[in-house]
Amino acid sequence: MPPIDTLTFDLDDTLWDNHQVMVKTETGHYAWLDEALTAWLSPPSETPRAGFTERFPLESFVARRQQLARAHPLRRGDFTWIRQRALTELLMEYGLGQDDASHWAARAMERFMALRHQVEPYAEVDALLTALAGRYRLASITNGNVDIARLPIAAHFRVSIAAGEMLAPKPDARPFLAALARLGSRPSRALHVGDSWREDVLPAQRLGMQVAWIDIHDKGAARLPPGVHRLRHVSELPALLARLD
Repeated sequence: MPPIDTLTFDLDDTLWDNHQVMVKTETGHYAWLDEALTAWLSPPSETPRAGFTERFPLESFVARRQQLARAHPLRRGDFTWIRQRALTELLMEYGLGQDDASHWAARAMERFMALRHQVEPYAEVDALLTALAGRYRLASITNGNVDIARLPIAAHFRVSIAAGEMLAPKPDARPFLAALARLGSRPSRALHVGDSWREDVLPAQRLGMQVAWIDIHDKGAARLPPGVHRLRHVSELPALLARLD
């Protein structure tokens, strides 16, 4: 095998624990929208109307997003578009006009994105990426809607791919190929680091990349395909690279 000169990284649940971030973000921006709408629609002199989340609980919002993803398969990975479109539709069904519904959906998504970027990379990540960037070309490839430019770790990556926004979410091969092309590398000289078997391991392996699978839930089989290496945490990556070299 040629020596590895390129590393591509997934973000969510690879460089940080994303579960609690998403719980806080999902409930937080929806509650904010409900409170803001109540204040806007109910002057103190009037009896408050039924709240937005009373009419459309969070489960309704999730169902509407799923419906939109099925109806617009090319946009299924563009989570920001799907969320804002779903909110606009629900707000119009709640009784708002098109302009007001679009306004409040956009405001809610501003709140969503503010919460979405309150991520804390694992303690080892900054030093790890600093060291790796001195030897390898680094890229990030994410299906999520984190704008990595808003995070300090963005400085470590020469290339950042938002796969959903390019309408080719993983496991589509295109975000991997785009990252390698922009870095001037090729699959045989690259290793992808990610936590999802379906979205990270399989597509990267099919392209001929090696893969560091972050098996955080210890779900993997005892035997792995050639070129796939199981890690429990991204902090184990330098040891793997030393073995491969």
